[in-house]
Amino acid sequence: MARFLLLLLFALHIRAKPLAARAEAFQDAEAVASMVERSIWNSSRRALGYLDCGTGNPIDDCWRCDPDWALHRKRLADCTIGFGKDAIGGRDGRYYTVVDPSDEDPITPKPGTLRYAVIQDEPLWIMFQRDMVIQLKQELIVNNFKTIDGRGASVHIADGACITIQYVSHVIIHGLHIHGCKPTGNAMVRSSPRHYGWRTMADGDGVSIFGSSHVWVDHCSLSDCADGLVDAIMGSTAITISNNQFNHHDKVMLLGHSDSYELDKGMQVTIAFNHFGEGLVQRMPRCRHGYFHVVNNDYTHWEMYAIGGSASPTINSQGNRYLAPTNPFAKEVTKRVDTLSGVWKDWNWRSDRDMMLNGAFFTPSGTGASTVYAKASSLGAKSSSMVASMTSNAGALFCKKAHPC
Repeated sequence: MARFLLLLLFALHIRAKPLAARAEAFQDAEAVASMVERSIWNSSRRALGYLDCGTGNPIDDCWRCDPDWALHRKRLADCTIGFGKDAIGGRDGRYYTVVDPSDEDPITPKPGTLRYAVIQDEPLWIMFQRDMVIQLKQELIVNNFKTIDGRGASVHIADGACITIQYVSHVIIHGLHIHGCKPTGNAMVRSSPRHYGWRTMADGDGVSIFGSSHVWVDHCSLSDCADGLVDAIMGSTAITISNNQFNHHDKVMLLGHSDSYELDKGMQVTIAFNHFGEGLVQRMPRCRHGYFHVVNNDYTHWEMYAIGGSASPTINSQGNRYLAPTNPFAKEVTKRVDTLSGVWKDWNWRSDRDMMLNGAFFTPSGTGASTVYAKASSLGAKSSSMVASMTSNAGALFCKKAHPC
C-alpha cells in the first residue's frame, strides 16, 4: 500500500509539469519504485530488531553497520538467507584464532594453524590474528559445524590447494580471498582428529562442496583457479552463495555432478547479491537437475554465456542485471548445454524482472506457471534497479574493529 500511495503522489506531481520535465521524471520512475521498496524493507527489518545499513541487501543490513561487529561475530550466522539459511557454522562452539599461516604437515597439523582448526570434531568459530597468506599443501578438508571468518584481517588462500567441504554440514566461509588454486592430491590428508586417508587428485576448485548440506559462502573474492571457483556436486543441497566477487576465470560455478547423477535432483542453491566481474567466460552458474534461485546479482562480463545447464534443471532468474558483451554473438544470457531444443523446451527457466542491457536476452522455456518455481524460490527479489547498491561491496570486506564494516 505504501508503494502504491507514493507512486500515486509522484504521478500527480508530474502531471502539472511541462512535457519535457515529465519525460525526465518518467525516466526516474523505476528509481522511485526502488526507493519505496527500500523504505518498506528497512521499516520491516527495524520492526524485527535488525540493524539498518540502508543498502537493501538483507545480509549486509543485518550486521554490517554494527561498530561492535568484532564483539558480536557470531551474529553473522543469524543473517543467512536463501536455501542455506539454516547453516549455523560454528555458532554454538568456542572461538579459535589462527596465529600461524603455515601448512607443513597435512597429516599432523600444528595447533594454531587453519588446518588444525577445521578438522576438529567440535563446533568452532575460526578467526585470524593478523593478515596472512596461507599456501595449502593439500586440500583443506573442513569438518562439520565450522565457520571460517576472515573479517578484520586480509586472509588469502592462494597458490596451492584450496577448500573442500565433503560429506559434512553447517559450514560458513566468509571474508576470504581465494585464488590461484591448483590440483593437488595423491597424498595422505587428515579430515578429523581420528582419521586421515589417501586423497586422489583434486580438481583445483576454490571451494568444492561434495555431498554436503547447509553451506554458506559469503563475501569472498575468488579468481583464477584451475577448475571451478565454487562447485557443488554429488547430492549437495541447502546452499547459499552470496555477496561474492568473481573475476578472471573460465568455468566459474558448476552445480550438479553429471547428467546421469540423479541424486542431484534434490539440490537447492541460492545465488544472490554477487558481482560477476572482469574476465569471466561461462558457468555463472552451470546447473544440472536441481532447483536454482539466481537473484539480484550483477553480471558485468561474460564471454560465452552467463547461465547454462543440462538435465532439466529449474532456474528462477529474478531481479538480476545482465550487461551483455560487445560480441554480437554472445548476447544471450542462457545456454542449454549439448541439448536439442525439442528436449529443453520443457525445462522450467524463467526471467522475472531482470534488467537486460547492451542487447542481453534470456531465452525462457517450460510451462511458465508460477507453481513450478516454488522449489526454486528462496527469498523475495528486489527491483533490478537496486542491484548496483546491493552488490557494490561484493567480495571480501575491509573491516576495522570498532567501526562499521
